[in-house]
Amino acid sequence: MTIQVGDRLPDVPLSIATPDGPMPTTTGEHFKGKKIALFAVPGAYTPTCSARHLPGYVDKAGDFTAKGVDEIACISVNDAFVMGAWNQAQGSADIVMLADGNGDFAEAIGLTMDGSKFGMGQRSQRYSMVVNDGVVEQLNVEAPGEFSASSAETMLGQL
Repeated sequence: MTIQVGDRLPDVPLSIATPDGPMPTTTGEHFKGKKIALFAVPGAYTPTCSARHLPGYVDKAGDFTAKGVDEIACISVNDAFVMGAWNQAQGSADIVMLADGNGDFAEAIGLTMDGSKFGMGQRSQRYSMVVNDGVVEQLNVEAPGEFSASSAETMLGQL
């Protein structure tokens, strides 16, 4: 079952990419008491993710803060080292990189996709959500091959 607006995020392990290496956390721990603009990408360094998705959130980070968002987070079925390197190469200190290395979070919220025909295996669908103290307030899931519903501009319009 796919997560819906009003649902609490399932509590699963994640890693945060930090300059000192991976820092283990859980969704329950990380999202507690914060309003987070979360966006998910199928993979770090992939074309749309690198050219449009991440840069939109980097460029609009100040606008999110002005609208009361405590944190912008990007999540992907990649390890924390890859997420950290991608953020260092193309992101900013304004974006927290969450690694869903085994895809546990994507599976728990019902937003996986099969990227096997591209050599990527099980991945996360592209989406964005506003999560307030662990509860989903907005959810924007992209249609396959699309990029608009999960953009920074769309999410800002919802805040």
